[in-house]
Amino acid sequence: MAQLSITSFVTLDGVMQAPGGPAEDPSGGFELGGWSVPYGDDDFGRFISEVFERAGAFLLGRRTYEIFAGYWPKVTDPADPVASRLNSLPKYVVSTTLEKADWEGTTIVRGDLAKEIAALKERTDGELQVHGSGALAHFLMAHDLIDTFNVLTFPVVLGTGRRLFANGAVPTAFRHTGARTTAAGVAINTYELAGRPEYGTY
Repeated sequence: MAQLSITSFVTLDGVMQAPGGPAEDPSGGFELGGWSVPYGDDDFGRFISEVFERAGAFLLGRRTYEIFAGYWPKVTDPADPVASRLNSLPKYVVSTTLEKADWEGTTIVRGDLAKEIAALKERTDGELQVHGSGALAHFLMAHDLIDTFNVLTFPVVLGTGRRLFANGAVPTAFRHTGARTTAAGVAINTYELAGRPEYGTY
């Protein structure tokens, strides 16, 4: 059974919206897109390559799928560690509104999502990877379907925007399993699901 991993870019105040460019996701009047770009150094690139090398399939929310599908099929260099896998491996997009998915190898997932995603984990070799996909991430967390979190925290505060860990998130405990910091100051931390939090008093 595949491990389901999610890789998220967040600011110091937890915003995950539109890290890659101003036009990526302006929903809700968000005008600060592209905040991760100044930190995209070689260390960052190496980590992203390592993540994609472990992929067996991709699970994406509709908005992230449309962003990826508008860009990655045009990147045809077989040596590109991201494009080569996104273009060749199975992709599953969770959507109730998408009529069709033209990117080769894409299946639209509907219905009982918790059941469907659990079945995807069963039949995937390698990691079933989620990238971005905020609404999907919230659903997966609520149903304890995420095995591994890669959280890349960028040294910037925005004060507005959609957050990875939103109000109402299910209380969840994780084990910290890896850490590194890029030369540009991005803190990369990996966590594995550990169940529910424990509580005490000092």
